[in-house]
Amino acid sequence: MTLFRNVVFLAALAGLCAGLVMTALQITSTVPLILQAETFEGAAPQAHEHGAAEAGAGHSHAAGAPAHVHDEDGWAPADGFERTAYTTLANIVTGIGFALLLVVASEFTSGITTLRQGLLWGFAGFAIFTLAPGLGLPPELPAMPAADLTARQVWWTGTVAATAAGLALVVYGRASWLAIIGIALLVAPHLIGAPQPVNHDSPVPEGLHHQFVVAVTVTNLVFWAVLGVATALLRGRMLDRSVVARPRLA
Repeated sequence: MTLFRNVVFLAALAGLCAGLVMTALQITSTVPLILQAETFEGAAPQAHEHGAAEAGAGHSHAAGAPAHVHDEDGWAPADGFERTAYTTLANIVTGIGFALLLVVASEFTSGITTLRQGLLWGFAGFAIFTLAPGLGLPPELPAMPAADLTARQVWWTGTVAATAAGLALVVYGRASWLAIIGIALLVAPHLIGAPQPVNHDSPVPEGLHHQFVVAVTVTNLVFWAVLGVATALLRGRMLDRSVVARPRLA
């Protein structure tokens, strides 16, 4: 029970740090672009579905995450403090969830004990949850068309699972045939292809969307790097000495 508590506490602190950094980056990068894109929503022919763009963004959009439909009568946080507060809370909760995944997965190898390992694990998380899915389903802005929500969620989930398994086989596979299977898993989702909307007509300028994709990608890269580094710095302090002395928790 003590070990479980310490692991959860470690993930909570690391997720808190990464979530706060994510919020700060969003306020200065993605949120202004989202607000600008929302001015084009009235020009869209009808309501559309689109997903939340990056972990916990108050109104950012990206493929594979739970989507929502814009509704004039629906509730939404007010711009300013309320919206920022909800964004911060969502980012922290998401950061803690990802931190738990990161800690548990890393402990099946040797644990994250150095800053270098923290960065490597962070970059792996970025590749799995942001880079690979984003190649087929780039982050979306309001007023942009999107494919069927269920189809996008299925493809996103399959891509994340295949990328995680593929990276594990490439890095930890002890036989060449395992590495080959790993590479095949990395490529397979993109050969299948992500679901696409019937048409790509959108009132949102292409340049604005490009800026948003770049901002979301960079923001998530920093988020995962901070998550990995924070885990490395906190692990030795938070976990019991007897646990740290062992090569792994699992």
